[in-house]
Amino acid sequence: MKKIGFIGVGNMGGTLAARVIHDFSEEKQILISSRTLEKATAFAEEWEVTALSNRELAAAAEILFLGVKPQKMQGLFEEIAPVLQQRQDRFVLVSMAAGLTADQIEKLAGCPCPVLRIMPNTPCRYGKGVIPYCGNSAATEEDFQTLEAILASCGWVFPLEEGLMDAAGAVSGCGPAFAYLFIEALADGGVACGLPRATAQKLAAQMLSGAAETVLRSNMHPAQLKDEVCSPGGSTIAGVRALEEGGFRAAAQNAVLAAWKRSRELGK
Repeated sequence: MKKIGFIGVGNMGGTLAARVIHDFSEEKQILISSRTLEKATAFAEEWEVTALSNRELAAAAEILFLGVKPQKMQGLFEEIAPVLQQRQDRFVLVSMAAGLTADQIEKLAGCPCPVLRIMPNTPCRYGKGVIPYCGNSAATEEDFQTLEAILASCGWVFPLEEGLMDAAGAVSGCGPAFAYLFIEALADGGVACGLPRATAQKLAAQMLSGAAETVLRSNMHPAQLKDEVCSPGGSTIAGVRALEEGGFRAAAQNAVLAAWKRSRELGK
């Protein structure tokens, strides 16, 4: 019966904590803490788990998820590193901070320990997430298998070499925000054409969900799928041409590159 801890229950940390609580609360002891005791207590009461201070959680959890922004990680470890260094048992740290490598996290801890790095995204809330992971030299295959088991219901959990983690995060971690912008823009277009807002938004969201599922299930190149929708002289190709005139693909690529560069800056 492993004790799983979550330091930080914000948008991402809270999403993963909620999924793990839902899946394992009867089998594993779930512990949480947050920047303020009030937030930790409110989350703990909602999900019927135990709220502790950061130091208490660092002393107790066998698997410790760190849902803290990269800029706050130094301050967190100044608080919990002395506790971790005093532990005699084996524990695993799981960081979801963009830009910080597993080795950097181990260095902040100030003691040899297994560190797993994950790049989750918010669709994990509904079991449709993407979570690439890697680990430092102290992490074992059993650690990886345990992580996959804990996060299995969140979506696609898969290993990725450390050097590609920031790039993956720029696509799948930041990507939902880009997709939401696209859905909003499509809905705005529908409203401009006379559709009610709620209908336009649902049409756009369901269309994007279906298009994504088609890419995943068909194994066809997106360009081929796009061509199948574009009839000669039709309305779809007219819309595609308008997107190309607006620099749609270049803008999407630049968004990923900007996110990737920022992640690398955060790790310095």
